[in-house]
Amino acid sequence: MASMNEKDYYAILEVEHDATDEQIRRAFQQKARKLHPDVNKAPDAEERFKEVSEAYAVLSDPDKRRRYDAMRSGNPFAGAGAGYGAPSQPEGDPFAGMGGFGWGFPFGGMGYSGGRSAHRSRSYNPQAGGDVVYQLDLDDTAAREGCRRGVTYQRYVPCEACEGRGSVHVDHAKTCPTCGGSGHISVDLGSIFGIGVMNMVCPECEGTGKVVADPCDVCGGTGRVLSASEVVVDIPAGSHEGDIVRVSGMGNAGTNGSTSGDFVCRVGVPSERLRPRAAQGFQMIGFGLPFVLVGVMLNELAQLALIVAVPVVIGLWLVGSSGGVLHHGGTWWRNAGRYVVNGAVNGMTVAVFLGLMVSCMSGLGTAGWGGNARYL
Repeated sequence: MASMNEKDYYAILEVEHDATDEQIRRAFQQKARKLHPDVNKAPDAEERFKEVSEAYAVLSDPDKRRRYDAMRSGNPFAGAGAGYGAPSQPEGDPFAGMGGFGWGFPFGGMGYSGGRSAHRSRSYNPQAGGDVVYQLDLDDTAAREGCRRGVTYQRYVPCEACEGRGSVHVDHAKTCPTCGGSGHISVDLGSIFGIGVMNMVCPECEGTGKVVADPCDVCGGTGRVLSASEVVVDIPAGSHEGDIVRVSGMGNAGTNGSTSGDFVCRVGVPSERLRPRAAQGFQMIGFGLPFVLVGVMLNELAQLALIVAVPVVIGLWLVGSSGGVLHHGGTWWRNAGRYVVNGAVNGMTVAVFLGLMVSCMSGLGTAGWGGNARYL
């Protein structure tokens, strides 16, 4: 869900910035009636309805509107009163006068000096970083004897400015002032549709109920930045196509100080890799095999012969047309066997169902319909 900093709620409701509460209410009513999913069947109607509801939830509340206007003006403390969570600025405060720079800009996606830019989100949402998966192709000799390879890649690393916390000056998160920590905001639609109050995810904390007190200028409050990294990967001897080598902690850094993922190196050996046509062909051959087994078990192989023949023949043609099948080694054929097994697993359920249906129809034709014919 896009955060407040990415949306102009006045433009969404098509009202002026000095619109009165009544004008905002009327604008919302008009748009909500047109966009309500029960009335408007357009694919994007529901999403637009949620968007105008979110805009109304903020602009119809005097406190939230005042904070929203202050943050969009570039001064995080302008118009802030009791209950907004904005700190006072006594003489000597290290943050005094920094409003225009945007350190506390909870809704602002801003450009920064030095060519840096960041998506500024006040949401405090520690999540473990994901793995970085890298495909490393090797020749037969390197895979057989093992080797060491250096890899340069891009990943998210902990922000040095805030040490990965997302905040330079404050070590802990605070309760979201927009939703009060619930992670949701409410919009009263009773006067329009009679459906009462609708809850939605808070656009400031993005549902977590907590926000970063002063988002870091470098990482925008996430605690991580995109950077080039290097890692040395030791490929063990005897590696084959599809083997995995994992380097702990060298994946993407987590948000707001959470743990990092791993660097996952997927070994590739082109000589052991099936071409797409061959892989598809072996899968089709495997798909046909269960029909043979089911046909023999139910004594209905003749009835299933055509179903068996079609995928098998097409599969053999695909494998043969991929070229050089007989010149591959044992690993290639083991990989081919995996595709056959995958195809057989997919075909088993279909084979059992069709085999039982053919068996039942055959029994019905000889016993049921035949008996009725003699009776008539």
